[in-house]
Amino acid sequence: MLTFRRTRVPNVAFGCGHDNEGLLVDAARLLGLGRGNPLILATELAEKHPPFLLPTLGKVEFPLLQFKRCGSSFSSLRTRTCKIHTPSLFAVHELDSLRTRTRKIFYRTYGHGPIKVLMIIGLAGTHDSWLPQIEGLTGTVIPNVDQLMAAVDHRDAAAELGGDGDDESGGVEVCAFDNRGMGRSSVPTKKSDYATTIMAKDAVALMDHLGWRKAHVFGHSMGAMISCKLAAMVPERVLSLALLNVTGGGYQCLPKLDRKTLSIAIRFLRAKTPEQRAAVDLDTHYSKEYLEEYVGPNTRRAILYQQYVRGISASGMQSNCGFDGQINACWMHKMSRKELELICSAGFLISVIHGRHDIIAQLYYARKLAEKLNPVARMVELHGGHLVSHERTEEVNQALVELIQASEKKMNPYDWTNIHKKNSGSAVISFKPNFEGGSKLSFMIYILEKLHVFVLYFFSLFVLADFEVDYESDENAHIVYSALAVDKELQPDKVKRQMSVSNGKLSVHFEAVEARFLRASFSAFVDVLSLATKTIEEFSEGMEL
Repeated sequence: MLTFRRTRVPNVAFGCGHDNEGLLVDAARLLGLGRGNPLILATELAEKHPPFLLPTLGKVEFPLLQFKRCGSSFSSLRTRTCKIHTPSLFAVHELDSLRTRTRKIFYRTYGHGPIKVLMIIGLAGTHDSWLPQIEGLTGTVIPNVDQLMAAVDHRDAAAELGGDGDDESGGVEVCAFDNRGMGRSSVPTKKSDYATTIMAKDAVALMDHLGWRKAHVFGHSMGAMISCKLAAMVPERVLSLALLNVTGGGYQCLPKLDRKTLSIAIRFLRAKTPEQRAAVDLDTHYSKEYLEEYVGPNTRRAILYQQYVRGISASGMQSNCGFDGQINACWMHKMSRKELELICSAGFLISVIHGRHDIIAQLYYARKLAEKLNPVARMVELHGGHLVSHERTEEVNQALVELIQASEKKMNPYDWTNIHKKNSGSAVISFKPNFEGGSKLSFMIYILEKLHVFVLYFFSLFVLADFEVDYESDENAHIVYSALAVDKELQPDKVKRQMSVSNGKLSVHFEAVEARFLRASFSAFVDVLSLATKTIEEFSEGMEL
């Protein structure tokens, strides 16, 4: 037994086994905790439930002990703190016919900081497909678990210089993972176990596992479909949304039918070896111009071919169950009008990023989705193929950084969007009271009532309208938003209304099939808006959301 005398060792843990991958299961359970408990060191315990057990899920922060041996005894002890993520697998529990099934999802985290980014890859892709973006956001492609020892050594050096070696202010932490059916995650055998909704729940469970209350969510291809479902499922947990090479699913997943894409499809289905799969993947992922460019004495195609063969050989060919299941998820994917409205009303900013030469996900459908997400979406079109994140890495990374920065600054969606719908016309009305003396809310009511008739006449010329009222208070704007949200459109098939609140402003977007429907909807809207605003003016003190 190892005994410490006159040594205070609070909150201590020893661990853990499995080549430090953090898989605290079965024989590698370990270990001890401090804070009044006996300190126990138990490596490779055979017991099913050792006395003190670190959780098998979660992010752990604990002191590491360093012992210096003098002769045959320990002569000194000191502690230092290091943050690591353990483990790299977490379990998703599903209930099926009264049986609980466990699915394992493999993930990696990179970088440290208060800004959290969740990256969801597409069909047949693994987490490391995001490495160009991970490096662009965090400055490293080395997973945090592999940086453990380097981090400890860095802290030692920092401590000797008088610092703590842990400056995370403004930093970014990224999590990327393998979707079910691919890589080192579980591969369910039933097609019914694959759906973008189910896979979105996997992603939400991963956020819970990491302890992330909110995150910027970035998705590519099928991963972008999953990201849309996640955003509609838990919009309050999304800080921003980036959709790369996305479509609406279903028939929109079908590539443009021509001789080239038909040949690629046949080669893809026949590919049985890493070499065959690598050759066809290059034609699907990149534009022809990019592949034919020379980098030194070799073309990009030759260089990338070798990289793809090594990567596919290392991760293994995707199983038939995984491939069929993920294809099924894409084919069955569909975003309802209600889901899109939930995303728009949440108010977070969106970037739709697409390659103009994408032969898998057609640009036309990405544009249509971006229009449906107006006014919170920005369309970014780049010269590239389906894997535009690799072909145009700098431009994509810049777009993602701009999205994060705009979201952190809470930019107004109307200042963010660059989408202008092509239709019979639109109108923009904005009220920003600025006067000396008196009540601003009273003045706003006065303006609304005086201009009501004029605005109705003005809107009669259009079928689109954007309306903004500046309350100069997030609280008041949210109160009015809550009151108006209850009053649904009487003819939702003829008039759509989207509302959002940002920086004390209530922004409303109207869209109608005919101008007469817009007039009627706007008239009723102004009546409720005026009543809500007057109520705030009269009873503002003590009012709560």
